Amino acid sequence: MLSIDGSFGEAGGQIVRTALALSTISKTPFWVKDIRKNRSQPGLKPQHVTCVKVLEELCNAKPKMAFLGSTEMFYTPNKIVGKTIDVDIGTAGSITLLLQSVLLPSLFADKKTIFNIVGGTDVSHSPSFDFFNNVLLPHIKRFANVEVSLEKRGYYPKGHGSVQVKVNPFVHLSDFQNFEDFRKGLREKVKPINLLEQGELVQVKGVSHASLDLQDAQVAERQAESAKVHLSGLGCPVQIRTEYQNTSSTGSGITLWAQFSRSGFEYPLIIGSDKLGEKGVKSEVVGSGAAKQLVEEVNSGACVDKFLADQIIPFIALVGGGIHSSRLSSHALTNVWTIEHFLGKVFEVDGVNNMVKVDYKNL
Repeated sequence: MLSIDGSFGEAGGQIVRTALALSTISKTPFWVKDIRKNRSQPGLKPQHVTCVKVLEELCNAKPKMAFLGSTEMFYTPNKIVGKTIDVDIGTAGSITLLLQSVLLPSLFADKKTIFNIVGGTDVSHSPSFDFFNNVLLPHIKRFANVEVSLEKRGYYPKGHGSVQVKVNPFVHLSDFQNFEDFRKGLREKVKPINLLEQGELVQVKGVSHASLDLQDAQVAERQAESAKVHLSGLGCPVQIRTEYQNTSSTGSGITLWAQFSRSGFEYPLIIGSDKLGEKGVKSEVVGSGAAKQLVEEVNSGACVDKFLADQIIPFIALVGGGIHSSRLSSHALTNVWTIEHFLGKVFEVDGVNNMVKVDYKNL
């Protein structure tokens, strides 16, 4: 059984989420201690406990000490079996953070998996739904046919957002004798993720959203118009859709993504940014903040924004490739460290140039 130090690096929940995903596909049991050790409220949060409960259904996992506030946990996975799983994280627990643990294993299940998830779709300290759907998901679709639908947005504090995720795998883990055969077979069927050259900026798209009670104040439109002003210097078409929904809590936000054209590459290059509305912060400030962040990412010459970097690293570890990020965050470096517990030394990290590579030809 692997032993993992939960206090390593930024010592957040990323270690637990990534370990759960990699443990499940590699069928490697682990014990993690000192979970979120230096946080004001150490131990497992509701989101992490829910991740474990979902994996109990998906792969008949056998956890121990996986309760709220626990600072250590044992986890033993079993065979991944596709099925329909209904999940209620409770309040505004992040749906996109939950998916960091359960989506990766479902990509290689023996059959289709459907997640019906209730929780927070646009909450702080996590990727927005639109970032997940438009920036990360296009890269994941090389592994499986993944369909995602937003049925209702969920803002803090009540949440109650609703998302459905349908996953129809191309490669089944159960078809291989062992995990090493699976890794080899996967690399023969799925192309590496190469995000090292930016290419030509084609367009910027976005979604500016708000709860229905903010419609009279035109919050979504103001966010969008402010963003457009600050994006005009990029010299490309900008399309930002506005929407309102009847939500359980008042809230707003905007997600933007820049699309690049690269000849000879089958998969896209997309850089994203997002901002949530805050009480007392003008809508124009929210929109301009997201736009300025995106402009900085584009002008950095990077191919992966600082938020996508840590999210895409687990997938690069499986099929090879590399990323050139605007910045390698502590989340990204912690993910590298966690993944190598399960896969061995696979990454080449260039902290000076903010690059992470996996070249299986040299292994």
